[in-house]
Amino acid sequence: MTAPAEPLPAGRSFRELMARWATGVAVVTAHDDTGDAGLTVNALLSVSLTPPSLLISLTQEADTTPVIHRSGAFAVNFLAADQQALSERFAMALPPAEKFKDLPLHRERTGAPLLDATLGAAECRVVAWTPRYDHVLILGEVVHQEVGRDGPPLVFFRSAYTAADPTGQLRLAPTKG
Repeated sequence: MTAPAEPLPAGRSFRELMARWATGVAVVTAHDDTGDAGLTVNALLSVSLTPPSLLISLTQEADTTPVIHRSGAFAVNFLAADQQALSERFAMALPPAEKFKDLPLHRERTGAPLLDATLGAAECRVVAWTPRYDHVLILGEVVHQEVGRDGPPLVFFRSAYTAADPTGQLRLAPTKG
């Protein structure tokens, strides 16, 4: 008989493991009658092409999470390599008005802010809401999409920002933004 597996260590060692996984960087935004909200994410995946759908993972304590829950919608804005400062702004614990101050944006079907000059964006209608541990998994069906400017994406790897050059090769030195 096999002994039960020991629980995996939490916190720092898991963070070190996940730092070895390169991810794109996006800003998730939402809007309801309280206003706009947004935060930087890298926990995002494409679930289906038919219908087009995305899954995001947010902490339950994030100020954007209840706005998405109330509105039933969110947008994902894909950041370019030169948008590190924008990512850092939305990663800070600032009031929403400060995060969106002087940012060029527009709105389409859901009212969620779509940030101008990104690589692209998708607006989603929430179709599933699954709380797990300290996060919530939010499945959204894409109701509007737009391809933005062309350029290399902002990437997060080894706990630092980096970028792919125009040929797709990663530069491991952090980008300036």
